Amino acid sequence: MASDAVANLADSLAKTQVDEGELSYKGQGLKLDNAQSVEKMVKEIEEFGGLRALRLEGNTIGLEAAQTIAKALENKSDLQCCHWSDMFTGRLRAEIPPALVSLGDALITAGARLKVLDLSDNAFGPDGVKGIEKLLKSAACHTLQELRLNNCGMGIGGGKILAAALTVCYKESSALGAPLQLKVFIAGRNRLENDGATALAQAFQLIGSLEEVHMPQNGINYQGVTALATAMQHNPQLRVLNLNDNTFTKRGAIAMAQALKHLRNVQVINFGDCLVRSEGASAIAETLREGLPILKELNLSFGEITEEAAIEVARSVQHKDQLKKLDLNGNSLGDEGCDKLKEVMESLNMGDKLGSLSDDEGEPEEDEDEEEDDDDDDDDEEDVEEEEEEEVEEEEEEGEEEKSESNQFSTPPSAPRTPDVSSFLSFPSPDKLLRLGAKRSSLIQQQVDVLDMSKTAEAFLKISSVYKEDDSEVKSAVLESIDAVMSKAFLTPSFQGLTFVSSLLVMLGLLKSEDKLKPVKVVPGHLHCLEHAVKQSYFPREHITVLNAFMARPNKSLEPCSSARDRLKSTLQKLIPES
Repeated sequence: MASDAVANLADSLAKTQVDEGELSYKGQGLKLDNAQSVEKMVKEIEEFGGLRALRLEGNTIGLEAAQTIAKALENKSDLQCCHWSDMFTGRLRAEIPPALVSLGDALITAGARLKVLDLSDNAFGPDGVKGIEKLLKSAACHTLQELRLNNCGMGIGGGKILAAALTVCYKESSALGAPLQLKVFIAGRNRLENDGATALAQAFQLIGSLEEVHMPQNGINYQGVTALATAMQHNPQLRVLNLNDNTFTKRGAIAMAQALKHLRNVQVINFGDCLVRSEGASAIAETLREGLPILKELNLSFGEITEEAAIEVARSVQHKDQLKKLDLNGNSLGDEGCDKLKEVMESLNMGDKLGSLSDDEGEPEEDEDEEEDDDDDDDDEEDVEEEEEEEVEEEEEEGEEEKSESNQFSTPPSAPRTPDVSSFLSFPSPDKLLRLGAKRSSLIQQQVDVLDMSKTAEAFLKISSVYKEDDSEVKSAVLESIDAVMSKAFLTPSFQGLTFVSSLLVMLGLLKSEDKLKPVKVVPGHLHCLEHAVKQSYFPREHITVLNAFMARPNKSLEPCSSARDRLKSTLQKLIPES
């Protein structure tokens, strides 16, 4: 068996790509546990003259293997790019920090001058950030241009450690006459929240050289957004700003709009699913009229923007000659509002720049407008509460952080209020689902009115829309929530199962409705979750035949999800009751 493993490794190494100073083991699926398993790789590294880039992503590297690779890097002074994302799959959390320390120390010893450091998709948490802290503070990172830490689970604590390390790096490099010129910062899906984002904002303001900032799905509210807005003003070369799926509300949106007035090089703005609301959209429109001359893409989707504000945004892009796409989907325009928006864009000869409006939420009801005002009042109340609690939190924070070092998943005391279920069901995202906590499935179950078949079907689709096959934590949370809602529904005596299935088929675009229900855009998660549900004991066998009949028919709405559709069809056919 051992010889087979060595042979497989040899085959993989034979496929190694070498391109202009780059040595790549990308995506080979190697399981590297110890020194023996990396012997051939180490030899390749040692014999590679002028090594500038090393790609290790898509493999899984244990501590001993990492230490052995590190030893080979100690004399690679030309190394500039470390593409090390997704290289700890299946490893214990405790293994990862010392592995990162070993690799970082090797780069420092070698005297390397990095340009790119990519450690995305490693889920190493705050302790992992501590593992690269020394490297980030060292001269090896004084030349760093791109830092990619997407989906690493840093949390607030990790965000603060990262911010402090970048600050040290900037100050020490500046003292040597060559300040850090970081251009690209990527840290989506890290649960940074307000405190983590604010700490990083302070570092960004100091650095001042950023061209791309990507921080989607981080649970950042208007306080953190406002801090980031201030920081962006000090980065005049900013081209791309992606804060998708955070919660601006109008206060954060207005602050960001004011900041954008100071920037002339922005080409891409992604504030989709950020709840910018109508007042925030109007503020952004004002900025568009005054500046952002080379804007190419603007995403204000799913922001509870009404017709008047959306049209204001549309008119504000009139003279944006480089604009390629304006996304206002998923807002609250209504049918007439959507038509009016299209007419305005056509009148500006920019009809082809407007994205789809297929997921429009319809005109808001009066009580929703009142709710928005209430939310803003709540924001003011939160400010007062935060001011009163700030001193206590500062006194407690240091002690709590010390305790959290030994706890892999601890939550810092300054974490903001957990989002409510209605917020998730209104604008679902993986981050919002996870932040509902361990009781999420019961909370969602309580929220869904299973006596309303349409609302139950809609909830099913909302939950399943955030399903991720390659993220075990999100996948588990979604399926648990689906089971909670569906089991409650089908076990309720008055629940009309066939009506629910019909509503689901209508919303998936597989069945025409006499009501003017708009089908959703089908995503693989919808079908994966349906496949899961039909296999459970709560799902009535008599509905399997109905679902199978509709899934067997050709339908354009399912074409983008052909793989998930085929899996569902296969499962349904196996489950059809024998006559």
